[in-house]
Amino acid sequence: MRQIKNFISLGGPQAGVAFVPLCGSSNLCHIVDNLIKADIYSDYIQAHLAPSGYLKIPDDISNYLHSCKYLPRLNNEHPDERNSTYKERFTSLDNLVLIMFENDTVIVPKESSWFGFYPDGAFSQVVPPQQTKLYLEDWFGLRTLDEAGKVKFISVQGGHIEISKEDTEKYVAPYLKGYDTPVKKGNSAAYNRKVSPKLHR
Repeated sequence: MRQIKNFISLGGPQAGVAFVPLCGSSNLCHIVDNLIKADIYSDYIQAHLAPSGYLKIPDDISNYLHSCKYLPRLNNEHPDERNSTYKERFTSLDNLVLIMFENDTVIVPKESSWFGFYPDGAFSQVVPPQQTKLYLEDWFGLRTLDEAGKVKFISVQGGHIEISKEDTEKYVAPYLKGYDTPVKKGNSAAYNRKVSPKLHR
């Protein structure tokens, strides 16, 4: 198996989303959310609606852990089912680049892009990633990577996936295959790409 060196996430729902994706946090969205949440963790919805695998309702954590088919496993949230292989592979990364969009209304809370999230049981102030149980207990290696200086927590302006060319060159391009560090020429920088850049995943 080919080893992955760099993982770049652009506004990813790393810790889940508390509202229905592509909706947001308006009053109308809350109404729609309540209608969907009534059945969001059912076997049928989990099997047929992909975003349901990321929906983590803070005041319904028990159902989330029991019935959500994707994210709890990915983030090693089940105490008796933690997959050591996940942690081993995750901590083998050279760089984990987590990019959060300041005006993101798709990923709610936006700090989920950094593994931050609401506390269990409440839609209150977001818990920073370094204060979550996921991090403190190092369920899949985020703390290990961070303490090794391999996690880049980056915040950029814009809505979901609205990244500027400048920010792409500054925060994404350096981690792409075939990218050379910029060579200063006067007041500008020239970039050499020997091969077509591909995102490491």
